[in-house]
Amino acid sequence: MALAALAIAVPLAGCGQINAVPTLEQQAKARWAEVQNQYQRRADLIPNLVETVKGYARHEQDTLTAVVEARAKATQVKVDAGTLTDPEKFRQYAEAQSQLSGALSRLLVTVERYPDLQANQNFLALQSQLEGTENRIAVARRDYIEAVRAYNTELTTIPGAWIAKILYPSAKPMETFSAAEGAQTAPSVKF
Repeated sequence: MALAALAIAVPLAGCGQINAVPTLEQQAKARWAEVQNQYQRRADLIPNLVETVKGYARHEQDTLTAVVEARAKATQVKVDAGTLTDPEKFRQYAEAQSQLSGALSRLLVTVERYPDLQANQNFLALQSQLEGTENRIAVARRDYIEAVRAYNTELTTIPGAWIAKILYPSAKPMETFSAAEGAQTAPSVKF
């Protein structure tokens, strides 16, 4: 009887460990979906922001065009849950999002030249929404990075590495975000 109980208990005790790889993978993919959700929220706000600024800053067309083009590029580069293990695709996605962030920063610096625009309630509401979205993006990215860390750790430590090799041979480490080149340098603001 004790031997039968042991024979049942040992495999059941390992179920949590056996399921850790797919569980952590799904958590990382869910966190990635939230990152994409926040980037989409930002992309959805941009046309309204650009249109509001256009009315006040007609001669700032280059800046507005740069924002629109960066938004278009950022929405064209797709990284879905199936390509989170592709370093090149992930780099392209992060670079496109970084370019959009830079274009938006330049737009907001441009706005400083227009006191009437700064007082416009529509613009203030959009600017607040955009700032909130940028914060949400930062939180979503942080959560994704942590989920990927847990997943990648499971794939590279014992017994997770053994379980992955035997039961989940297609499991591969996922890519994570890293700071964009030059991110440690504060942007220069000139008026």
